[in-house]
Amino acid sequence: MGGHSHWATTKRHKASIDAKRGKLFTRIIRELTIAARQGGDPDGNPRLRLAISKAKDANMPGDTLKKAIQRGTGELPGVNFEEFTLEGYGPGGTAILIEITSDNRNRTVAEIRNLLTKNSGNMAEAGAVSWQFHKKGLLVVEKGKVEEDRLLSLALDAGAEDMKVDEKTFEIITDPHDFENVKKALTDAKIEASLAEVTFVPQNTVKLQEKAAEQMLRLMEILDDQDDVQKIHANFDIPDEIMEKVAAAAG
Repeated sequence: MGGHSHWATTKRHKASIDAKRGKLFTRIIRELTIAARQGGDPDGNPRLRLAISKAKDANMPGDTLKKAIQRGTGELPGVNFEEFTLEGYGPGGTAILIEITSDNRNRTVAEIRNLLTKNSGNMAEAGAVSWQFHKKGLLVVEKGKVEEDRLLSLALDAGAEDMKVDEKTFEIITDPHDFENVKKALTDAKIEASLAEVTFVPQNTVKLQEKAAEQMLRLMEILDDQDDVQKIHANFDIPDEIMEKVAAAAG
C-alpha cells in the first residue's frame, strides 16, 4: 500500500498543473464517454455516476460533461475509444499496471513499450503482473481531519474492509461494490477525502532505495504524461526520508 500512497500523494501535487493544461479534463471526458456506453442514466450506471462526480469535483463545465455523455450514448458523433490494460516491470523489479484508453491500440502499445524501455523498465506479457493487484475502493483521509476511532467506526459500519494508518493519512479499503456507500458515509459526516477512487491495490510492495526510487518516480511521471494513459498502478514503496530527498533533488 505504501507505494500507492506515495504515488497518490505525488499526483495530488500535480493536480493543479494537470487541470491547467487540460490533461485532467481529457481523462475525465474519456471516462464519461466510455461509462455512458453502458447507459446514460447515472442512477442505473455506477461507473457513470462516479465519472460525473469526478467531473464535478474538477469543476468541469456542465456543457462539456453533457456532450461527453452524449458521445458515449451515441446521441453525438465521437471517437471510438478502446479500453485495455498493459503490464510491465519498473526499476527494482516493481510491477506496473497501466490502464489505457486509446483510439489506436497498436500505436499506443508501441509508445508505452518505448517509454518503458527507455526509462529502466520493460513491457510484460498479459497476466505477468496483474495477479499481484486486487481491484478495491480506496479513500484517503488526511490525519487531523478526523479522529482515528471515529473514522474507523464510520467506515466499517458503511461496509469498508479495512483501514490502514501511516504517518500522514488514513487509507480506507473497500470492496468495489461498497465504495459508493463508504464514500457517501464520509460525505454525510462532512469528512473530506483527498483521494477517492476504485483502483488496483498491490498485495505486496517492493521497497526502493534512492537511485531506483528516483528512476521509478521519473518513469511514473513520463507514463502519466502519455495521452492515452488513464491510470497507473505500481507496487513500489519509497521510505519517507528517501521520498523527501528525491523531491528536494527534483527541485
